[in-house]
Amino acid sequence: MSERGALRTRLDLMAREVAKFGAVGAVGLLVNIAVFNLLRHTTDLQVVRASVLATFVAILCNYVGFRYWTYRDRDKTRRTRELTLFLLFSVAGAVIENGVLYLATYGFHWNTPVQSNFFKILGIGIATLFRFWSYRTWVFKALPAEPPVDEEAARPAERFLEQRRPTETVEPDPVRN
Repeated sequence: MSERGALRTRLDLMAREVAKFGAVGAVGLLVNIAVFNLLRHTTDLQVVRASVLATFVAILCNYVGFRYWTYRDRDKTRRTRELTLFLLFSVAGAVIENGVLYLATYGFHWNTPVQSNFFKILGIGIATLFRFWSYRTWVFKALPAEPPVDEEAARPAERFLEQRRPTETVEPDPVRN
């Protein structure tokens, strides 16, 4: 395959991965915003606490989508490690996401429902960039690619091995034993 064809293939795979990540993320976004607004309007929880709870509900939803759809072809041998890293990077993303909301709410006193939703979504957007990078780099690692078999390169090695094989069996010298 030409270098240009290989680049095209890699870009196509990356575009497909971004699309799947975005689809799972969109479902997570809807879950996050719905739970956030439900908690905000039906409970007495403070804005950031409601946001943190909504974020963790969305994280659980996203893990299922990422593991079983977006990254289903990735390495599955070390699930404990995968889940630990997923939770670690998700918590870091939650800190980014809710840090933006915290700063807007308590730093600038922008805490009307519209402002809270705006800064919640802004925080999610910033955290999504971090999560995409960290999940694909550290959590859902790609399986190692098998090297392509080059038949022309393998033939000289086969010929060499055939030449090195003994054609007759040599009996051991009884005097030396």
